[in-house]
Amino acid sequence: MNIDSIKNGIVIDHIQAKKGMEIYELLELAKLDCSVAIITNAKSKKMGKKDIIKIDKNINLDFDILGYIDSNITINIIKNDIRVAKYHVQLPDEIVNVVKCKNPRCITSIEQELDQVFVLTDREKKIYRCKYCETSKEEIEND
Repeated sequence: MNIDSIKNGIVIDHIQAKKGMEIYELLELAKLDCSVAIITNAKSKKMGKKDIIKIDKNINLDFDILGYIDSNITINIIKNDIRVAKYHVQLPDEIVNVVKCKNPRCITSIEQELDQVFVLTDREKKIYRCKYCETSKEEIEND
């Protein structure tokens, strides 16, 4: 398989395998008017398998979304075929409008215009809780 290099743009690398499409959707990359390549299950010495996203344009990325999905992601900024910057994302302390609280008693179920805010309450276990009702994202998904 041959995936062209990009002259100017962004490479999102070291994505946990099978998470590339989730990132594509959350970052709304389909709305871009440039080439976007998603490579899934690429061989990796460090990770075994990984996903990679190449964007043929420099855009503003939401590092919080990327850090929430996978805090091992690296972002490479490419200009004139040369990597000019490399960033490592981190697990964010708070995420806004990335996931929705599914607790039917939460104020966000009634007040639709409220931001969906989740706060990191356990960094080691990567547990986020709704800012308003304190329901964890994991509790809702496991019901």
